[in-house]
Amino acid sequence: MANVPENVSENVPERLEQIIVAIKDNKNITLPRLARMFMVSEKTIKRDIKKLKDEGKIKRIGSAKGGHWEVGV
Repeated sequence: MANVPENVSENVPERLEQIIVAIKDNKNITLPRLARMFMVSEKTIKRDIKKLKDEGKIKRIGSAKGGHWEVGV
């Protein structure tokens, strides 16, 4: 882990699973709300969401404001 920045959390996989659970509980949850829940920046949540989307674990349906999340798509 020599090249990993200090601020990179070691519990990223755990947080990703918790994000999925949070989305299952509230398909309309916002990125700022997720950031507050996990006490990380919105930038970090955006990175996590991108990873989950790229892996096909979640999908955004509709617009950024009026849409919702789907899990396991």
